[in-house]
Amino acid sequence: MINNIIFDFGDVFLNLDKSAPYRSLSEQELFEAGPELYAINSAYETGSLDSPTFIKRMGQLFKGRSSHELELLWNSMLLDLPEERLKFAEELSNSASYRLFLLSNTNELHISHVMASIGRDRYNRFRNCFEQFYLSHEIGLRKPEEAVFRFVLEENGLIAEETLFVDDTLEHVEAARRVGIQGWHLQVGKEDITELKSRL
Repeated sequence: MINNIIFDFGDVFLNLDKSAPYRSLSEQELFEAGPELYAINSAYETGSLDSPTFIKRMGQLFKGRSSHELELLWNSMLLDLPEERLKFAEELSNSASYRLFLLSNTNELHISHVMASIGRDRYNRFRNCFEQFYLSHEIGLRKPEEAVFRFVLEENGLIAEETLFVDDTLEHVEAARRVGIQGWHLQVGKEDITELKSRL
């Protein structure tokens, strides 16, 4: 029996265009950035880099681009939060049928942009649906590390087998399953989080 649900944010509630930043970069730029780009992103998502340092490091990778241009590029993947998903989250929260948690790999720039783009009121409505709102850059852990799932379970006294994790990235769902959490790998474009009840 499922008593607890842990949700991803991007492409589960918030629409994303994950390839948008990369379409603005040339193949040569991406090739030269290589693993360094991944390392910088990982450090930023776990709070090891602050935003000014992140933008500075990005500027060293992608020379000739201004800080403002890099920030716009970085945020270009973030789209909208559909009202039907927000209402779904509110209805699920108000039903008090499950303990609800959010667990997102994200960063300070993205969260600030989301707040500004969807409006602080809608952002707070969404955030208030969850008992805990875990952002990777605030807790210093990110998916698919198994440690982040153990952290959520232990901090909230959750039983893994009674917990469902929903994410659009298979690697993240598989990591959750390894610690005993049930998983739904949501297929973006084919499934929607508003169909959750058919999965419970």
